[in-house]
Amino acid sequence: MFPSFLSRNKTPETPEPTPAPAKAAAAPHPLDGLTGGAFSAATSGERAAKVREWLATNPGAEQLQEVFKELSARDKGAAKAIRERIEELRRAKGQEAIAAEWADKAGKLLAASKLNIADALAWQRDAAKAGAPLSKEPLASLKTQLAERVKTIEDLQHRVQVQREAAVLLAQRVEVLSTKSYKDAQAADSALAADVQHWQDQAAALESDASWSSVEARYPTMLDTSKSQLLVVWEAFQSALQQTLKAAEDAQAPLPAVPVWADELRAARGLPTEAEQAAARAAAKPAGKPAADPQEAKRAKQAVQEALKKLQEQTAEGHGKGASGAAQQLRAVLKQHGKQIDAELESQVNAALIAAGELEGWQRWSADKVREELLAKAQGLLTRPEGQELGGRKLQETLRQLREDWKKADQSGPTNHALWKKFDDACNAAYKHVEVWLGKVREEGAKHRAEREALIAELKAWTQAHQASTEWKAMQRDLFQFGDRWRASGHVGEKAYAELQAAWKAAHHEATAPLHTAQKTSIARREAMIAQATELAAAPHLSIDAVRELQRQWQTEAQGVPMDRRHEQKLWDAFRKPLDEAFARKTQQRERVAQQLSARDQAVLDASKALEAANHSGDAQQIQSAIDALQQALKAQREQAEVAPEAVPAPAAAPVEVSADAPPADAQAVSETEAGAAEDGADTAEAPAPTPAPAAPAPKPVIAQRSGDDRPGMKRDAPVVAGRGGKPGDRRDGRDGRDSRAPRGDRNERRGDDRFGRVDRFDRAPREDRGPRLGDAAFRAQRDALDHAQAALRKLASQAHGQALTQMMDAWSKRDAALLPAAQELGRMAGTVRATWGQAIAAPAAGDAREALLRLEMAAEVPTPADHIDARRALQLQLLTRRNDPSPQETWQQDVAKVLQSGSDEASARRLQNALKSLLKK
Repeated sequence: MFPSFLSRNKTPETPEPTPAPAKAAAAPHPLDGLTGGAFSAATSGERAAKVREWLATNPGAEQLQEVFKELSARDKGAAKAIRERIEELRRAKGQEAIAAEWADKAGKLLAASKLNIADALAWQRDAAKAGAPLSKEPLASLKTQLAERVKTIEDLQHRVQVQREAAVLLAQRVEVLSTKSYKDAQAADSALAADVQHWQDQAAALESDASWSSVEARYPTMLDTSKSQLLVVWEAFQSALQQTLKAAEDAQAPLPAVPVWADELRAARGLPTEAEQAAARAAAKPAGKPAADPQEAKRAKQAVQEALKKLQEQTAEGHGKGASGAAQQLRAVLKQHGKQIDAELESQVNAALIAAGELEGWQRWSADKVREELLAKAQGLLTRPEGQELGGRKLQETLRQLREDWKKADQSGPTNHALWKKFDDACNAAYKHVEVWLGKVREEGAKHRAEREALIAELKAWTQAHQASTEWKAMQRDLFQFGDRWRASGHVGEKAYAELQAAWKAAHHEATAPLHTAQKTSIARREAMIAQATELAAAPHLSIDAVRELQRQWQTEAQGVPMDRRHEQKLWDAFRKPLDEAFARKTQQRERVAQQLSARDQAVLDASKALEAANHSGDAQQIQSAIDALQQALKAQREQAEVAPEAVPAPAAAPVEVSADAPPADAQAVSETEAGAAEDGADTAEAPAPTPAPAAPAPKPVIAQRSGDDRPGMKRDAPVVAGRGGKPGDRRDGRDGRDSRAPRGDRNERRGDDRFGRVDRFDRAPREDRGPRLGDAAFRAQRDALDHAQAALRKLASQAHGQALTQMMDAWSKRDAALLPAAQELGRMAGTVRATWGQAIAAPAAGDAREALLRLEMAAEVPTPADHIDARRALQLQLLTRRNDPSPQETWQQDVAKVLQSGSDEASARRLQNALKSLLKK
């Protein structure tokens, strides 16, 4: 049809461009050879791959910096890996420095002849806190060496404890053999000697160990004590056994010191045993002993019993020193009267002395233990780890407490002068730091005292400068600032603080005196306003103007004189309470009026609830019926409101005093309350009919006009001549001759109701009485119900529209016109269009619908699939040349018929459905 146009639309076969001569190859980057071609790579991905390959060769730090500087300007993504490698090297370098530092410390610990276990554990803890790489070499091996060294030292300490127990067991074996026959001791001598020698070898091995010097000081002492005790017992056993064997061979040899062996030898020689000799002596003693004086024996027994009783009391209470003194007194009494007491009292004395000795030994041992702990604490005050040093005050308190504990230890046992000397030296060394701290504290105290005295002087000067001031808020703010500065001042001594605090309180009291006086006066005024508010609230008619004026006075008073927040809040609550109660009574009156009108709104509420139920049902017909019922209820309510004033005569309302400045809501509420009260009393009380007030005369219209020219120098009867316009800014008395026209009153009468049908605002007719309005609950209920109903209808219509389109696509695919929805379901369209579509569906599939689909998409303004965009553009260009042809918006119904006449497929059905969604709604 348009060959020339179509020929122009075709893409002409343009000759291939003549290739330009190749440019000279760009010079390669100097670093391209180093990085393996990273700078000459075509894409960023290839460049990043080249960089990764180059980084795998572990280049140096200088090369990394140079390549990163050049590459980051070209490709930051590829340079990211180089930056990460540089940061990794920097971190590794930092860790190497830390590792070298802590490796040096560990080397010193290992090289030392004496290793403290606490120092080794502290090294590992502090190194981990500092961020040292303990899992890498050389710290890993050093950590292992320290752990093995600590384990070795702990094993040595454990073996020392085992050796001590073994020494005790060997001594017990020797003691047990001394209670048996010497022949049994002779038989076990060789085995016991081997065990003693083995124990000595083990003790020597412990002492010759390389780590023996690192063992705690108490363990070598423990081992030496055990060795000396065991050797003493063993040597005594050997000498006693040898002496026993000699005495067994020679009857003239002396007997051993072991009682059992001596008795055994006596029995072998035919001599009486020691027990028999003691019995014989005891039997012969009374006969040979001279009789003692009974009075002297009684006094001796009484003295011994008193000393014994005192010793037993001190022993029972655990007083080491008291028990030692009592034991000495008892021994002195025994020296004097020991021969005159009986055997029973003597045995009690011996038992008491033994118990006192045990207590003294235990007290001495426990007291030394406590002293050793206190000495260790005193020596550790100045050897604490870095960052954990004690402050001056804490150090002073610790020293004081340590000395008190030492005094208690001296009270519980005998003194130990050697430990006291060490303890006192350690405390004196630590107290030097306390003296330095005390000097600083005194300097700071003097400085802080001067600051506080200057602050007091400043407060006094401020008081003199503000004696006549009435800016109470500013004064209170300044006083608060003074108080904050006083509290923020530095520390001073207790005695100095007491003096300064008294002076500060006196100056502060003088400064706050005017403010306190003003506050007392303000409290009196506020209490008067509270009483006035109570009187206003108790009045039968609440005056809104008086309440507002009283509240304004209160706010002025509160803004003028500040007070304590809690006291001010109490006064405000007392002021507000009666007014709130008065307004609550007014609210109750309004609620009573609203309750009188609720019966008229019940029908609207019921209809609204029915409409809400219909909205949830999802039935369009039911919703529409409920809407009609609600409209009928609203109409009936309005009709009832119109009929009510005519059926019931309006009662005479009592006059109500309402302030002119009261809000309209308050005035309306008061009038409705009074009107309701008049209606309630109309049936029970007979009031005389009010005399109708005379009608007010209609106001005369005010007409502004001139009769003649009243300007100076002009005749009054002469008509005013219209002047021409002057310059901008000149006064125009005539206002373009409007005064010479008809009077204003005539103009008002002439235009009357011509302009928008409005009457003059000064002659407005009284508003008709529309009766009581719809209640708030009923109004909101019907409004929400109608909104929900409209939304439900729109949703149902959208669902019905989608179902109709689905049925239409089904009818097209099955070529069955009977499945086509009705015309009213498809939208606002003529029935002939539906018949045309049905004929197109019923006919056999024929024709091409591509152009028709494009026209439909153009008419509906919906997007076209990407495969058909070029065809749509070509069709748009063709339509631009067909100026007299109808647009797709005008022929979309015929285009739909063409599409329905063609064959159906999934893509065409989707495109047709998308277009009809928009077209059927227009």
